[in-house]
Amino acid sequence: MDTKEFLPIILGSDENAYGNARLFRRNYGVRPLLVCTRRLIATMDSKLFDLKCVDGFDSEDVFPNALLKILREKKKEYKKLVVVACSDYYAAMTSKYYDRFEGLIENKFISPELLGELDTKERFYTLCEKHGLDFPKTIIVDPDRREDALDGKDIEFPIVVKPDNSNSYDYLHCSFEGKKKVFFFSNIDEYKTMVKNMNASDNGYGGKLIVQEFIPGGDDAMRVMNCYSSNDGKVRLMCLGQPVLEEYSPKTLGNYAAIITRRDDALYAKMKKFLEDIGYVGFANFDMKYDRRRGKYMLFEINPRPGRSSFFVSAGGCDMMKELVDDAVFSIPREKPILGCKTALWSAVPKGTLKKYVSDPKLKSECMELWKNGVARTLFCCEDMSPRRAVRIYRYYLGYYKSFKRYYFDKEGKLDGDNS
Repeated sequence: MDTKEFLPIILGSDENAYGNARLFRRNYGVRPLLVCTRRLIATMDSKLFDLKCVDGFDSEDVFPNALLKILREKKKEYKKLVVVACSDYYAAMTSKYYDRFEGLIENKFISPELLGELDTKERFYTLCEKHGLDFPKTIIVDPDRREDALDGKDIEFPIVVKPDNSNSYDYLHCSFEGKKKVFFFSNIDEYKTMVKNMNASDNGYGGKLIVQEFIPGGDDAMRVMNCYSSNDGKVRLMCLGQPVLEEYSPKTLGNYAAIITRRDDALYAKMKKFLEDIGYVGFANFDMKYDRRRGKYMLFEINPRPGRSSFFVSAGGCDMMKELVDDAVFSIPREKPILGCKTALWSAVPKGTLKKYVSDPKLKSECMELWKNGVARTLFCCEDMSPRRAVRIYRYYLGYYKSFKRYYFDKEGKLDGDNS
């Protein structure tokens, strides 16, 4: 294959970016370009790609012109360019300024108008209601009503509290005592302590908060789905996963630590209809939880990008980057979407962590058996393990033992009153 046929440009330098770079190298032998503000551990000492750090690339004052300059330069060398955004911010900025990039990027991004309906949970739930999708009971809290927002409201504890958009620039760059990506509270006093700290900070969060009922169930009640829709708005790929363990450190609380790929044809059909009805294009990442009381999947959010843990999709027999290239570069049609159906395990944490912290005995046994058959791990690429990188990645990887020992708690047990 002509190596100048196309160039993948990946925005970001985290595990998500590294996993996508692996797929491009494996499938096409191309060397992607990663563009980011700074290099993170996941991409340090790697030989799989070229990397360009741009000061302030995560700032709207810098991003549009910086990306435009890179696209124009690379268009002189390559026939076609595809762009993969690995954070909500980069995805949002690419959508917002796509008209500047049109003609330089082969793959489409959702329109700014559709992004506006998806990028905050408040508007997303309005869209869910319109299309008959289920979501948790929710209260939207304005910044000036945080402390008394729940007074007299018909919501029972325990509750889950999070910013309207936890990946927004506003929340990522704020600081206050006890800051977390997601909060779990078993009583009103815990909630009020958090908002007092938030309000008292000189660099606090100025946006809305989302207060939701806690859907019963532990990490294994969660579900994650990654999809790719073609430039003409047709779903080409869907893969469902059951997280068996989440992360627990304050900055990454709620991120998936291990996932088993599953198949649910009824859910696939429902989400396919939703995506095509709203005219969605590109990557989509859904987070949801199975509510055993109602027998329904309750949607939390949709992210307009591959999920941080999206390498699990390749373990399930699917390949989102191949679908992107087949669609946007080679215009290969697909009459029916590829559906993830192979049962496999993806893990970001060591085997010992799964063995200790996966609470369901049946799931734990399944994890151990799947691990023996070959576990997918985003950062463990045999051909990219120089001694320097190997030391760095193994230190990072083994750090999960310390992190779980310090931060792990049984969500369902703690919120049901067991605070041991």
